[in-house]
Amino acid sequence: MSSSASYELANVKVDLKDMENVKMQESADSGMVNSRNGETCIEMNSQAVVIDVPNDTADVDDETTDSESLEFEETACSAAVGHVTGDMSDWYKMNSTVVKYGIGLGLLVLWTAYFIWTMIYNFRRGFDPTNEPAIRLISINVIAVFCVTYWAIKKFYGRQIWKLFLKPCTQAISAFVDKYWHILKWVFTAVLVLSLAAILIFDVALKAPSNMISLLGLAVYIILCYVFSAHPSKVRWRPVILGLVLQFIFAYLILRTCVGYLTFKWLGDRVQEFLEHTDAGSKFVFGDSYENHFFAFKVLPVVVFFSTTISMLYYLGVMQVIILKVAWLMQVTMGTTAGESLNASANIFVGQTEAPLIIKPLLNDMTKSELHAVMTGGFATIAGSVLATYILFGVSPSHLLSASVMSAPAALAMSKLFYPETQKSKTTVDDIKDMAKPQERNIIEAASNGASTSIKLVANIAANLIAFLALLQFINQTLKWFGAAAGLKRPHHPELTFELICSYLLYPFAYVMGTPTEDCFQMATLIGVKTFTNEFIAYDQLGTLQENRNFLRTWVNPSLNRTTHYDHIGNCFNVMDGDTIASDKCYPTISERGEVIATYALCGFANLGSIGIMLGGLGAMAPQRKKDIATTVFRAMLTGNVACFMTACIAGLLSVPGALNPETCGTI
Repeated sequence: MSSSASYELANVKVDLKDMENVKMQESADSGMVNSRNGETCIEMNSQAVVIDVPNDTADVDDETTDSESLEFEETACSAAVGHVTGDMSDWYKMNSTVVKYGIGLGLLVLWTAYFIWTMIYNFRRGFDPTNEPAIRLISINVIAVFCVTYWAIKKFYGRQIWKLFLKPCTQAISAFVDKYWHILKWVFTAVLVLSLAAILIFDVALKAPSNMISLLGLAVYIILCYVFSAHPSKVRWRPVILGLVLQFIFAYLILRTCVGYLTFKWLGDRVQEFLEHTDAGSKFVFGDSYENHFFAFKVLPVVVFFSTTISMLYYLGVMQVIILKVAWLMQVTMGTTAGESLNASANIFVGQTEAPLIIKPLLNDMTKSELHAVMTGGFATIAGSVLATYILFGVSPSHLLSASVMSAPAALAMSKLFYPETQKSKTTVDDIKDMAKPQERNIIEAASNGASTSIKLVANIAANLIAFLALLQFINQTLKWFGAAAGLKRPHHPELTFELICSYLLYPFAYVMGTPTEDCFQMATLIGVKTFTNEFIAYDQLGTLQENRNFLRTWVNPSLNRTTHYDHIGNCFNVMDGDTIASDKCYPTISERGEVIATYALCGFANLGSIGIMLGGLGAMAPQRKKDIATTVFRAMLTGNVACFMTACIAGLLSVPGALNPETCGTI
């Protein structure tokens, strides 16, 4: 019997009752049937098919056939459904482009109809520029139209435009610049110097002469970095000078023009408004009284929400586009390498250990100067997820956003001054053309992963705050004990504390930033706390100083004989009700100008605790470079601090509190 016949026999439905009546042995020519241990073996011409038969086959009734027929019918139905879905899947694969464009066109029609209706509804009595929701909707549409138009032109006509127009123009301009660079560089330098001089003289010196102290600070920090540079003779001044120019341009647009002021104020307000949605989750998880534990249940959940948002934006590709464009700008202007430029731009949005992941394949081949620049970028900036928490401390959102942007070119500029390049870089633009794509399969998974990733960050923030605040308290109590033994105690002398020591040691650094004299001790204290503990504690103290200033303004009322009295010993103010002190508490404060400068100076991860984080994170990504990382990480931390101070100097140079406000610039 052939094997095919045997296969057909194996698929025959055999009635189990009749099987018992089969003779146990047939002739050799027709085959044999044997039964053993509940198993029936049908043999035909040495071909055997084994059918398992339970021992209690006699109890099987006629319903077996019906149930098996039902199963067979269900299988056939499933097969039919599978056939239909398979055909649909094949059709979709063949026409997926048409389907996608059809859905997109349908959504576009619906959105256009919605937009037209909202414009008719909101402006039915005429155009009203104060109608914020309508203006916001118009802005969204303008941005969307621009992005879609840019995408469509690049996708369908990008190659032709580049080949026929952009490439020839680029080559012609490049050839012209190369031929006449010996003249153009002096023309460019003259224009740059004259422009800066005009702005500094007519827009700064004549309007706010005290701001020029910040210019002295820029010179001091540049000289210090050059003197203590690893290779002073190898310094290339292009990235240093043009990095500072980029900083200056960003700062001038934000701090001295109404367009920049209104744009960043609007962005800051929207960010703050967006973060308030965190309260819904906090309230559900922790109850109605969650704000009673402000930091644990109000601040830390914001990190979770913002981390989720960043993860979703990465999945959608929004972050990659922004980072690549910023990196391109810095590389073209400053002449820095592709890898370090990309890392610096990523640091605007993500933290010191997340940003290097984008350039992880390049780390092992980077020069020591590039590694130093990567670490400096991490120390000189903050992550978007923790930026949200500083806003809850009362820090200005617009200044935090501008500080994050300004610190990126500052980090590269100071890094190339403090640790110049002495080798030829191996990283090129082609190495970073395709950034690492997200591993998530859909946006829901991206959101979930973002929330899960934030758990480690939240735990790290909470643990570090507990540890450093406890250490700071221990150090202060120890110093107070030693100081009291030498006569340094209230009320005749200030108590010896860590903050007091920092206020004197770092006073010159605070002064050259342009900090008002009355705020220099407070500024120096904040810098010391930020450097030796972390920026969370420093921003918390800055928020307290701001609250105290606002409280004292509301307290002072000459008609009620309520005044304040400055305590020189404690460097704070007592509230007075007539001739008596109304409260045992003394209120240290900071001026509005000092607050602005402090916001920029503290905006970075450059502290001793972050050194361990950087060593662990970067060392795991590039284990072959652990030695180089370890030998340059402390220098990178110092450079990161200097970059923050440079940003604060430029902010101090251009900032005039109250000059730009809704009254002078209007509103968006």
